[in-house]
Amino acid sequence: MAAPGTSEIAEALKQALGIGARRVVGRLGRADGFNASGDVHIPLPGTLATVQKTLSRFGMGDLGRDLELRLNRAAEAAVPRAGKLFADAISALTLDDVRRIYDGPDDAATRYFQKQMSVPLASSMRPIVDQELAGAGAIAAYDDMMGKYRALPFVPDAKADLVDYVLGRALDGVFTYLAREEASIRRNPARRTTELLQRVFGARR
Repeated sequence: MAAPGTSEIAEALKQALGIGARRVVGRLGRADGFNASGDVHIPLPGTLATVQKTLSRFGMGDLGRDLELRLNRAAEAAVPRAGKLFADAISALTLDDVRRIYDGPDDAATRYFQKQMSVPLASSMRPIVDQELAGAGAIAAYDDMMGKYRALPFVPDAKADLVDYVLGRALDGVFTYLAREEASIRRNPARRTTELLQRVFGARR
């Protein structure tokens, strides 16, 4: 069997990345996509985790748990914004990009997208995260939690930028799952769901 040509590789790679990106967005951009995940669940940021521990000792641990859930819900709501940006970035791949990615390691495409897309993704997702945190009461929950915390005697100050924190963790989650999808298609024949993917990635050793 002849080795696949560059144009065939380009079509297969774009097809694979499109499939992988849709799977990632579908998995994370739904209820409990982040919240129920064992590896991309968004915990309270470090300073607020300390606040949570302190409040738990006074029977107010629900405040932190409620806020943590709202952080995950905001990330889940924002992820669908990534779908169109991934589609646009995949369409814009040059033949040189394609060859470097195809010949690269199992996460070559993911790292390329992480470098090229982190800033526009954050910009696109920020309004959704901001809206979700405000609309779902996360900011109010944060204020309530911190008000209770500051009322306790002898506790240190604690601050957190919730929007930036959720954005960072959401992007980490997207690229973590995209890297897994990419590696799976490269390594696992069962994940190559089209004849073109089977031919092109089956020829890659």
